[in-house]
Amino acid sequence: MSVEKTVASGSSDLGRVGVRVPPFYPDKPALWFAQLESQFLLSSITADSTKFHYTCSQLDEAYASTVEDIITNPPASGKYERLKSELINRLSKSREKKVQQLLHHEELGDRKPSQFLRHLRDLAGADVPEDFVRTIWVSRLPSNTQAIVASQCNASLEDVSQLADKVHDVVSNSPQVAAVGVPESSAVNAQIAELTRQATLN
Repeated sequence: MSVEKTVASGSSDLGRVGVRVPPFYPDKPALWFAQLESQFLLSSITADSTKFHYTCSQLDEAYASTVEDIITNPPASGKYERLKSELINRLSKSREKKVQQLLHHEELGDRKPSQFLRHLRDLAGADVPEDFVRTIWVSRLPSNTQAIVASQCNASLEDVSQLADKVHDVVSNSPQVAAVGVPESSAVNAQIAELTRQATLN
């Protein structure tokens, strides 16, 4: 068999390789599309229409509904890229809105500040900026803790959460706090001031 025929045969066989992708990732659609496009490349799939219809077939009803207008009335050209860009964009906006609504309803409760921070991070997921999580976290802390945390704007969130825990422990162990919910003793105020001083030195 000639080299030309071998190459042609290889290309033909490659074109018959099945496209294998994992179930759709609603939280990471861009990653899913990257994997899908790797499969298209391995299978020599280049036709816009083929990529569009294959993608449509991989979407569950909940996610297909998000781009129903494009699936039912696709553009004459660029079907796949339009479907891809709109699905990523719409799911991203939907997730951001849900995360904001979710986090804004969370309260510290009886948790330590560091525990509450971990809870917010778990709810937010890895895609949510840490600055956003930090803002929500600080806003839910007691006012005396907020004041100290606010002075640590250059410290890492991990370090700040540990400092917040120390303040939380001091305030929680105060008899005045247990009675009226406000740290009134000079001893408690002195301990908090010392924690602030140490944090500033660090």
